[in-house]
Amino acid sequence: MRRLLVLVSVVVAVDTLFFTALTPLVPHFADKYELSKADAGVFISTYAAGTLLGAIPAGLATIRLGPKPTVLIGLALMTTASLGSLAGDIWALGLSRLFQGVGSSCSWAGGLAWVIASTPRERRGELLGTAMGAAVFGALLGPVLGALAGIVGIRAAFLGVTVAGVALAGWAAATPGVAPERQALRAGLLAMRERSLVVGLWLIVLPALLFGVLIVLVPLRLSQHGWGTIAIGALFLATTALEMVLNPLLGRLTDRRGRMRPVRAALLASILVSAALAWATEPGLIAPLVLASGIAYGAFYTPGLALVSHGAELAGVAQGLAFGLVNACWGIGALVGPAAGGALAGVAGDAVPYLVLAGVCVATYLATRARYAEPEPVGELP
Repeated sequence: MRRLLVLVSVVVAVDTLFFTALTPLVPHFADKYELSKADAGVFISTYAAGTLLGAIPAGLATIRLGPKPTVLIGLALMTTASLGSLAGDIWALGLSRLFQGVGSSCSWAGGLAWVIASTPRERRGELLGTAMGAAVFGALLGPVLGALAGIVGIRAAFLGVTVAGVALAGWAAATPGVAPERQALRAGLLAMRERSLVVGLWLIVLPALLFGVLIVLVPLRLSQHGWGTIAIGALFLATTALEMVLNPLLGRLTDRRGRMRPVRAALLASILVSAALAWATEPGLIAPLVLASGIAYGAFYTPGLALVSHGAELAGVAQGLAFGLVNACWGIGALVGPAAGGALAGVAGDAVPYLVLAGVCVATYLATRARYAEPEPVGELP
């Protein structure tokens, strides 16, 4: 189980590396291709669009072909599509990110279902937290790769990652798989009435929205103050480092104390951070708020995944299909966040999308208090 967890952790880390690699390069592409804030948001969101397109097919592949073949499909798509990053055309680069997103859907749905199938129920939160910590580590390396690309060139940096993707596919191919958990798509979708599953899926959408706005508006704002790709990359590196430490801790906490306590704390923190970002205009204030956002926004994913797994088990939904729905929900948030946030900021100013998101967090907090009962913890661990 430990070797499998390491493999899946590396897979999701590489996926998130590709997603965040362009964050410090947003000002570069905006200047080179004369992109508005709305255009930059659409460009960034192409990865999420691919994840959304591939979400349900990835879930179906997991329950019909099995987790291991689905992971291999995802790695093949991601590695092949990453060659598009070598192109010097904005359309080719956007298309490559779209197919990277499709591959990411397969890797995540298959990888997480693979881990769940090999994990005792009472340790799922901890291991999902470990996988999310690895994903955050990949997100941490993404800005580093982007900053490196700004120094050595985009083609050289992304070619090296493509080679790493080939090696990772070979590692996955040599790892023993598990049998598929077969289920009809209709039966899985009908089980969406299970409240824990729905709440968990929303907790995947919400941070994707929050981070989606952040990764478009913050680099553009800091660039106006003279920050280069290295400085922007370093800020997001520090932010994701905080997330990486946080997620395994949250995983153990959800196993022991329940899932909604950290969620409510994260909602309160997200309200404060988003409201503060709405009025922050100087780098001296923006930078510490971005660091705080790594803790506040990043605290949703591990409890959300634990709720999805718990709700899927209660409703009789195959884990592979449930994690396919997770990809769809993340894709919706990561697609709408950059695109709508960039467009709204271009029309009404940067403060408006941040205030809208703060309002969404307020509504979510009130809903968890009024309409959602805390599920029982899985049990104390030794």
